[in-house]
Amino acid sequence: MARASESFPRNWLRRGIATVIGVLLVLLVLSMFFVVVPAGHVGVLLHFGAVRSSLSEGLHLKLPLVQKVVLMDVRIQKSETEASAASKDLQTVKAKIAVNYHAAPEQAARLYAQVGTGYAQTLVAPAVQECVKAVTAQHTAEELITRRQEVSSKIHNVLADKLAPYGIVVDAFNIVDFDFSQKFNEAVEEKLAAEQRALKAKYDLERTKTEAEQKLTQARAEAEALKIQREQVTPELLRLREIEVQKMAVEKWDGHLPSVTGGGVPFVQLPFTGQK
Repeated sequence: MARASESFPRNWLRRGIATVIGVLLVLLVLSMFFVVVPAGHVGVLLHFGAVRSSLSEGLHLKLPLVQKVVLMDVRIQKSETEASAASKDLQTVKAKIAVNYHAAPEQAARLYAQVGTGYAQTLVAPAVQECVKAVTAQHTAEELITRRQEVSSKIHNVLADKLAPYGIVVDAFNIVDFDFSQKFNEAVEEKLAAEQRALKAKYDLERTKTEAEQKLTQARAEAEALKIQREQVTPELLRLREIEVQKMAVEKWDGHLPSVTGGGVPFVQLPFTGQK
């Protein structure tokens, strides 16, 4: 009786292990017949190694040992790289580039057949370097700074045209930074300083010219006023002014005659007695 009770757990354990192994074998067999393509991916169906078709997201049936599915990421990828180029005026330019791109889902199978899954390093990175060099050589260093948005847009278009035949879409292209040689940076600073000095000199000249014009205008106005005054002086006006001066002198007289006349003969004032 004791032996029977001891063998029961062992039998149950063996049956449990056999069940788990059986389930695993069934899942393994099923996995050989089915494949799941996750979101943001396209499955490239290979039949004896040759590209047969592309599979969308979801569960798909495949033949084990005959067919294989390779997953291609079609989500937007970001690549940041540094590119070195020469400008039209032979200035060395170092640029930091940021590119957003993705593989077109409908062309994923062809992209895999031509390039493979490593298309970012095999195709995108060299294309970015080439396009940056080509467009940079068309502009001077100064234009790369002043027309930066235009240059970025031109590189975007050139890069998009270059990658389109492979089924790669360029979503965005940005020039994060431009870096030039130390001598060029110093030359730019000196040019800006010279422009500032020229603007200041021009302002000072304009200010001096304006002040001179103001003084000339004022002098002309004063001369015109004097001319008008001279034109208004008539004999009648002079006689009137003379009468006004005499009137003012009479009003200020204190009643005493001067003791000395203009001829140098003393004039003696006798006291008034009131008798005749």
